[in-house]
Amino acid sequence: MSDTRRRRIPRPVREQQIIDAAIQVFAKRGYHAAAVDEIAELAGISKPMVYLYLDSKEGLFLACLRREAGRLVAAFQAAAGEAHSPELRLRAGLLAFFTFVAEHRGSWVILHRQAAELSPAIAAEVACGRRAVMAEVAGLIQDGVADSAARPAAEEADFVAHALVGAADTLTDWMARHPEESPERITLRLMNMVWVGMRNVLDGEVWTPAES
Repeated sequence: MSDTRRRRIPRPVREQQIIDAAIQVFAKRGYHAAAVDEIAELAGISKPMVYLYLDSKEGLFLACLRREAGRLVAAFQAAAGEAHSPELRLRAGLLAFFTFVAEHRGSWVILHRQAAELSPAIAAEVACGRRAVMAEVAGLIQDGVADSAARPAAEEADFVAHALVGAADTLTDWMARHPEESPERITLRLMNMVWVGMRNVLDGEVWTPAES
């Protein structure tokens, strides 16, 4: 089939097809080893067409990052929005996160492992996506610490959100080594560590080192 006939596919649809193919190749080979020729072949178009739609290899990688980071944030928001209490919203958001990672491993490899090692433009895009996730988590945490007198809610929320997102990031590598662990089980274990501990702090229980 000629490129002329292929152009009959609407541009937004074609771009998504190219991004789908690119995610597979980038996740498998890494950014530097990935060949645009292979991406084009997998997408069923010519190499010049890839450049026509997404400008460059870096532009293609950025498009992958933007789409998958957006999907992750949207999944988190949709899941958390259906729950009716701070802890249930946090639990739903974490479950959506771990489910996304389990079901879209290639996307997470790009977001989590490869992007930070690349160009400043790519690193900036990753930072933007991370801030979006952090803001969602911090909002849920802030709901839970709003009545705390020990520390301003925003400060507590920011601290816990960074700790929680860092833990979730690390756990994705642990998930890869323990495929028998379901997203539901991982979410429950993390909630037991984070929410129970935070609830105790809100109740006034604070750990201090024992005097020697």
